[in-house]
Amino acid sequence: MIKSVIIDNEKKSRKTIRNFLQKYCNDVEILGEADGVESGIDLIQKTNPELVFLDIEMTDGTGFKLLESIDDIQFSVIFVTAYSAYAVKAFKISAVDYLLKPINPEELIEAIDKYKKETDLKGIHTKLEVLLSNQNNVKKIAFPTSEGIELVKIDEIIHCEASDNYTSIYLKNEKRILVSKTIKEYDTMLSEFDFFRIHQSHLVNLSYIAKFNKNDGGYVVLENGKKLPISRRNKQGFLEKLLG
Repeated sequence: MIKSVIIDNEKKSRKTIRNFLQKYCNDVEILGEADGVESGIDLIQKTNPELVFLDIEMTDGTGFKLLESIDDIQFSVIFVTAYSAYAVKAFKISAVDYLLKPINPEELIEAIDKYKKETDLKGIHTKLEVLLSNQNNVKKIAFPTSEGIELVKIDEIIHCEASDNYTSIYLKNEKRILVSKTIKEYDTMLSEFDFFRIHQSHLVNLSYIAKFNKNDGGYVVLENGKKLPISRRNKQGFLEKLLG
């Protein structure tokens, strides 16, 4: 059995999570519930759960405050939140799992399945550290790889290249990271950090573009000398972005 607790200031939300877990995830045991940061910390200390369903906004603080108040985190977290563009992007960038309210039972089941597959507590801690450190100023992104979690400063990413359902991340130090996520996901995550999708297969950091050449249909030359094509449909948007 997976020992869990639910920390959410909305009674209705706690009841929904409990009911869905009892109905669809009978291998998850609910040890207790709390409605705020202080009561949540107390509950965690008393029950030592393996998994915490944690609300973001609560009456006496945030779920982030709760995590920062615990010295040695020995549990996994599935965040529960009402829709917030910033929060969702923060979760995606840190590769931390989350559920949006109102909670969908299928998404809850999927989150539990992902938890079961991720047994590396160190990797979980790494992702939580990235999430907490990025609260005020996003600087790093967590890339889940076959070997674990790679933490990368966003300003050291030169470009991303698609290959089926995988994405190759090329870094300033000439390192390449292969991630089993589509380039579309990284386009969504990085677009506000001066990255632009110049082609179906290429997402580039504008800071590393050395030259734009309009010949041969148009292409960019990166600072490392690599040439990347620009699709006809994206050329105008690219030039507008490049020229400000």
